[in-house]
Amino acid sequence: MKKNILLKYIFIFLTLCGLASSCKTDFLERPPLSNLTAGTFFNTDAELLASTGALYNQVWAGANGQSLLSFGDGRGGNFFTPYVADWLQFCTFAVSNTNGALKDSWSSFYNIIAQANVLISNVNSYSKPAVSVGAKRTAIGEARYMRGLAYSYLVQNWGPVPIITDNIKQGGDTTLTRNTVESVWEFAIRDMQYAVANLPVTTTNGRLTKYSAEGMLARFYLTRAGLGSTNGQRSQAYLDSAKYYARDVIMNSQYKLMENYADLFFTKNNNNPEQLFGLQWVPLRDPWGVGNTFQSQFAANSLITGGSDGWGGGHGASADYIINLEPGDSIRRKATYMFPGDHYPELNKKGGGWSEPIPDANTYANIAHFKKYIVGSPDDNDGKGQVQATGNNTYMQRLADVYLIYAEAILGNNSSTSDPEAVKYFNAVRTRAGLPAVKSFTYDQLLHERRYEFAVEGDAWYDIVRLYYYNPTKAKAYINAQVKGDYKLTIKPGTYAPNKAREFQITIVNPRNFSVNDATIFLPYPDTELAIAPNLRKPPVPYKF
Repeated sequence: MKKNILLKYIFIFLTLCGLASSCKTDFLERPPLSNLTAGTFFNTDAELLASTGALYNQVWAGANGQSLLSFGDGRGGNFFTPYVADWLQFCTFAVSNTNGALKDSWSSFYNIIAQANVLISNVNSYSKPAVSVGAKRTAIGEARYMRGLAYSYLVQNWGPVPIITDNIKQGGDTTLTRNTVESVWEFAIRDMQYAVANLPVTTTNGRLTKYSAEGMLARFYLTRAGLGSTNGQRSQAYLDSAKYYARDVIMNSQYKLMENYADLFFTKNNNNPEQLFGLQWVPLRDPWGVGNTFQSQFAANSLITGGSDGWGGGHGASADYIINLEPGDSIRRKATYMFPGDHYPELNKKGGGWSEPIPDANTYANIAHFKKYIVGSPDDNDGKGQVQATGNNTYMQRLADVYLIYAEAILGNNSSTSDPEAVKYFNAVRTRAGLPAVKSFTYDQLLHERRYEFAVEGDAWYDIVRLYYYNPTKAKAYINAQVKGDYKLTIKPGTYAPNKAREFQITIVNPRNFSVNDATIFLPYPDTELAIAPNLRKPPVPYKF
């Protein structure tokens, strides 16, 4: 019921504004005003609320499948595919500026920014007297949260990028240059600070709150802490800011960890107490872009999806993910990737559940298929869903992330910590996964914990960027040591029996490593954008605030 309130607003907005036709707008193009918000639209607070609904789903459609996996987990080392050339380039750090996923994601992030910019302008220009000041601040807070988040993805993937605040005036300006990384981060932080100050303390329908913004601001400060460091140390002031905002979320917000990790990824648990921000997908294909297409691309086959989609049979866990997995970390692993013999009663319910096939002795190689964000057929989801359109949320931030941000901010520049607060929240994430508590932890242990808590949620690469900012040697070594390539995953003999814990073994049949350097850490600018705006090749300049 809670989700239906927001979905109603999304559909009102889509019907009145025709947003779908502007979703593939290049950042240099002017988004048509008629496709965003008409000047006569904001007569009441409810109409203004409806105007921000599409910011929660359709504008993110281009980034949801592509950059979530290719950028976040492909480059981060959790996901590998030998079959889709565009995605493989991200896994191997050989991305061409003609790469389709690269272009789609760049356009998607700038489309988010364009929609937010025009909405902000129209809220200020076209709100009628009956619209309250509070409603206007909330709407602008939502838009600035989205814009700030989009810029954070751009700067962590491409480095210097143009800051666009007015797509009507700047949209056709082909002389735009890139702004410095420091400027982009400052802009994103200011957007999120505004969101903190103007979003409501609580909501009941999956919308953003003050604490949603505080959690993301804590993430921004934690990453920003290392930028520009020359001695391998992070700024204590930024670490303290990250700690402050993370602690406020933990101590004062309504958000709570879900008890069962696997339950996080069931459609019935959309907008659960752990979600600070999740994309709100509608299980429909029309208009295109409101439904979640992730499962179509990454489910192993159509027996799982119940339709003609399910094209992910050749995609799955990287060898490195499996090699470094703690043997006891089975709760998170099973909810993330399917290993041989795993049974999932929530999928293919009519057929008695889904069991992952066990390879025979002659199998040359197999792959651990995706489970996270794979929700099954409409029959498995109360009759809801279509081909290329499920209704499960995509997490952009969970409370578990805030717990580990808090722990890392306390760890700071130390090699390890036994600080009671840091250890408490580090262990809260760890023990939910069925792993033993620790009395202290190092940075490497924290990075490992983040990797397995958030695998397939698109976070792994951004953890590496955070490290790269202040310790590039360590970050590159971490990437270069990752083992990729084909493998055979099997059940250890003697462990596939009743009342015995199943254990697995991996055999690397085609070992490969892919090196990264300072030139390939960040992505190339799409060739189409360079052709339109050749000034993207010029040195970046500071943004004038």
